[in-house]
Amino acid sequence: MTTPAPLLVVGDALLDHDLSGRVERLAPDAPVPVVSDLRRDTRPGGAALAAWLAAADGRDVTLVTALGDDPASEALRAVLADRVRLIALPMSGALSSKTRVLAEGRPLLRLDDGGGRAREATAEGRRALAEATAILAADYGRGATDVLRDALAGAAARTPVVWDTHPRGQAPVPGVCLATPSAAEARAFAARTGGDRDPAADDELRTAARDAETLVTAWRAAAVAVTMGGRGALLSYGGTPLMVPSPVTVHGDACGAGDRFAATATGLLADGRHTEAAVRGAVHAATRYVAEGGAGTLGVGQAPEPAPSPAAGEPTDAALRTAARVRAAGGTVVAAGGCFDLLHAGHVALLQAARRTGDCLVVCVNSDASVRRRKGGGRPLVPLADRVRVLRALECVDAVAVFDEDTPERLLAELRPHIWAKGGDYARTDLPEASLVASWDGQVVLFPYLDGRSTSGIAERAALAPHPARLAPDGRPGARR
Repeated sequence: MTTPAPLLVVGDALLDHDLSGRVERLAPDAPVPVVSDLRRDTRPGGAALAAWLAAADGRDVTLVTALGDDPASEALRAVLADRVRLIALPMSGALSSKTRVLAEGRPLLRLDDGGGRAREATAEGRRALAEATAILAADYGRGATDVLRDALAGAAARTPVVWDTHPRGQAPVPGVCLATPSAAEARAFAARTGGDRDPAADDELRTAARDAETLVTAWRAAAVAVTMGGRGALLSYGGTPLMVPSPVTVHGDACGAGDRFAATATGLLADGRHTEAAVRGAVHAATRYVAEGGAGTLGVGQAPEPAPSPAAGEPTDAALRTAARVRAAGGTVVAAGGCFDLLHAGHVALLQAARRTGDCLVVCVNSDASVRRRKGGGRPLVPLADRVRVLRALECVDAVAVFDEDTPERLLAELRPHIWAKGGDYARTDLPEASLVASWDGQVVLFPYLDGRSTSGIAERAALAPHPARLAPDGRPGARR
């Protein structure tokens, strides 16, 4: 397995707190809600969150940020210890922190404290920028990118630099590989350049496209990706934009989704992916982040784990979390299952049709041992890790889970999908899992199957195809001499 490329994150770190509880009444002395049964969670914020998330992807991450001797700075150092290498810039004042008060997951109030700013650059910080092979700049307007701006400009001329803009920050340095403003941030920055909004263009997509085109030129950026929440992201190189849609509509805590997007995009660019692939991967990662609980899952000591490798007999945790989050948000969970050995057009058509019936699609795939028991000793033709990787690459697939039994009943009982999708070739077959799905008011739905597509047929045709070593000199089948 290829080791993910290392990243340098430079920018303004924050310390975030969540006070979560429940509301059952208003205070007797004022019409305000009373939040009880409080739970306090602390996590990194700002550039520190981006660095934390990149480290959770298995990357070697260095964070260049301003820190002081105040309690918030010390708390952030402790949170990041053993996960991220820190290069501290001198700070004037105390580290900024924010506290959200939430009831049943819904924010009621936010308190901001600390106005510390980066005071100056250091030789160690400049050296890290000079040696970096990929850089994420997270500019929250507290000076870290300002004091290193000349070094960032030099880095942008030789290596991928992604600039995550924020309302109080500055424009990116010229030459960045990708800038990632939200739609609101893109509108504000475009207005600063003198770009006027077309009064007739009330459509968010049209406005984002115009703003992105303006900013590509004004910032001299190679590309701008305007993040648009649940719609996905709009990528512009200065001409006709490319819309990268979210693979599923999810509702949840979006705090930190922009950091997840920027960290993923930077990592994929560091791995050598082109910009479009990096943005597509970032949209999927941000969607999963929100679906799986967002910032609320990032308490101290609970760094998000990378997606686990599939293990026989156990579904991936990500698949279960995805199904649970979509269900909790009132969405429809769809599941489909099979060996998916030599993925072909029939499989893809089924999965695409299944995904359109709900809000997420979880694919349940047989382990290698299960395939051998069902198909014989020569199968699978493709090992489990590769089958899972190909399935996860499909736009219509939100998560993959693995089962080791001959049938997926145990896994289905954990996932509890609203819809269990099967191909139309099962129309006259009694499915053993049908009664189980019905037990939680789920439904088995059959979808048309493309005729003439099967793994066995493809394998047989491949076995009969002439091998280059058996071709005659004129290209016709025959023994070579």
